[in-house]
Amino acid sequence: MANGRDTREIKRVRNEVLVALKVIYPAAMQAHALMRSLLVVFPTLEFHHVRRDLHYLQAKGYLTRVTPGSERDALLTPWRRRWFRLTPEGVELAEACIQAPALEE
Repeated sequence: MANGRDTREIKRVRNEVLVALKVIYPAAMQAHALMRSLLVVFPTLEFHHVRRDLHYLQAKGYLTRVTPGSERDALLTPWRRRWFRLTPEGVELAEACIQAPALEE
């Protein structure tokens, strides 16, 4: 268990993040809007869990952070206000064209 979440729930949340971003691809979504959409499926989900999942998916190359021109310093932007978009690899993963062992249930 990772901070009260089992492996299966972590994988489900990460897959739902990919699916939610796939729906609006190639557009981007702010983290707080993504969190609100995930709360429908996972009512006990907390933002720090979503933040870890976004960081994980970004590190794996499945999504990328989009920095609008209005942001003065991308590192100082709060996580809830950051924008994320799927990469081509993320789209393939969301469409089940490729597999990632860390995201399979």
